[in-house]
Formats: sequence, structure tokens, C-alpha cells
Amino acid sequence: MSRPFRWGCLSTAKIAREHVLPAIARSETGVLHAISSRDAGRAQVAATRFGAARWYDSHDALLADRDVDGVYIPLPTSHHTEWAIRAAQAGKHVLCEKPIALKASDIDRIAAAGRDNNVLISEAYMVWYHPQWHKVRELIQIGSIGRLRQVTGGFSFHNVDPANTRNQLEAGGGALPDIGVYPVITTLMSTGSVPLSVEAQVEYSPEFKTDIYAHAVVRFEGFNLSFHVSTQMALHQSMRFMGETGWIDVRAPFNAGDYGAAEVVLYDQANTQQQVFRFTSARQYEVQVDAFANACAGNGSGVVPLSLSRQVQEIIDQIYAAGRSENRQVLQ
Repeated sequence: MSRPFRWGCLSTAKIAREHVLPAIARSETGVLHAISSRDAGRAQVAATRFGAARWYDSHDALLADRDVDGVYIPLPTSHHTEWAIRAAQAGKHVLCEKPIALKASDIDRIAAAGRDNNVLISEAYMVWYHPQWHKVRELIQIGSIGRLRQVTGGFSFHNVDPANTRNQLEAGGGALPDIGVYPVITTLMSTGSVPLSVEAQVEYSPEFKTDIYAHAVVRFEGFNLSFHVSTQMALHQSMRFMGETGWIDVRAPFNAGDYGAAEVVLYDQANTQQQVFRFTSARQYEVQVDAFANACAGNGSGVVPLSLSRQVQEIIDQIYAAGRSENRQVLQ
């Protein structure tokens, strides 16, 4: 790139402060140029901390900044679609936190805004960029576990804070939007398969009205994905791919580092042995922001495509629908 990619950040959210803004500061391609918040004091503090040249007390003011090339959006989930479209209409490239929308049809509107304004829009799934998942896909493709028959996964934590947006229905809270997307996208990434149908059980909080537990079975040609997620269970995450001749365990599959070391364990039944692949130096957030900046500059296209985002959201939509019905939901 001839000059650094100039980032704007809409909000001082925790995910931005703890992961993405530090990644931009360490990246090879970009700099944080501006940050905005409804709280001017927070915007100013964050700008000072992360070296931003400018700070704003409104997101519209940041989008009007002609020196901003693209924005990162870590706003509450219910605001993602609106601000992704508004940023695109302002001529800014968009990296938006997951889930980028709360229903699949909204992703069509986002994609149209990107096309109409000639900007790149991508969902910020950091797992897409982590080499442990590249290894999983490689092992499955080369037949290291034989024919894939079953994928199992789980992601849970315990949070009953009414002030947390995960427990606020109007903010887009709930287990499925927040963490249910991870077993789904990593299965799609690793297998390249197309889902056929969904069965699910979904439990809601009487207090928050958000979904606090879900168990789903997503059927593919030749294998099933079975997973659970919860916002009111013990802290845990796991993914396992079972084949006819072996299996793959992905350790710390979604939050590598926070949930332990990133490792991929391959078990070969024929030789009754395990092989462990370790990824101690991987920085998935840095890879993400560099890949996005390079793609915006026309130097590669290795970012999460909105077509995949839509596929993930369609499955989440169908899980909700299946949870309300005794019938299996067939994906079209």
C-alpha cells in the first residue's frame, strides 16, 4: 500500500478496546485515524490511548470525515445493519462486528449498499483468519479423518447482568446472535458444504426475553452438525470433527488465547496416535485488519464474503424458526 489505510471506529466498545484497536496499532497496513462515541469524553480518551488523530461525539461526524478510508463497527448488534449501510453510503469501506444483521434478508440490503457505493463490506469473524482453522480445513480436505460423519460443538458462558447488551432484546441480545454463529461459520468454513435442514430447541429467559440456550442439529449431505450455545452455562467452548478413520479436536476454537492455547489435535485410528498442531504466535485480529485493508486496496480478496455471512444468518434464522415449531426447517 502506498499509504496506511486510515481507520475510523464507530464506538469505544470493549471488543474494540481490547482486540481490534490494538490490532490496528500493531498492523502493517493501517492506522487509527478517528474514533466516535456518543460520550465525547470516552471518544477523547480512546483517541489518546490508541493514537487517533481525531475524535467525534457523533458517528455521523466521523462518517463525514473525508480522510477516513474505512470504518470498523463494534456497536450493539441491533445497530449493525443501519450503520453498515450508512457507512457505505458515505463512501467508507466497512468491517462490521458479527452478527452483521439479525435476519438474512437484511444482509441483502447491506450487500446492495456496498455494490451501489463501490465499497467493500465484510463481517468481522476473526476465526476466518486464524491458521488453526486453515489447518482443520486442510486435514478434512486431504482425508486425514476419512469421510466426515459428525461435527459437534459448544460455546457457553454465564452472564446474568441486565445492563449487558447480550441480555437486552432491543440491543439484539441472545445466545444465538452472539455465539451461535461460531459453530455454524467454522463448520461451513472447514467443510465447504451446503446445509440442508435444521432441527432445534431454543429456551428463552423469562426476565430478559432473550434466548439463553439453544441446541441445534444442522443436516448436511453426509454429516450433521450438532451444537449447543448458552449465555447461562459454565464457561466452555469446543469443536470436534468425527470421521470414519479419525477425528479432529479444535482447542480454544473461537477465542484462541482467552480460552487456552490454540491447538488442533488429529487422531489417526489406524495408527492409534495423536498429532498436535500448535499455533502459539497467531494474531487473528491483526491478520483480519491487514487482510481487510489489503482487500480495500485491491491487493487480495481474502476476507469474509457477505455470501457466507448470509448463509450463516439463514441457518440462525432457521434455528429460531425450528425452535418455535415441532417440524424440521428445510433450508432453500
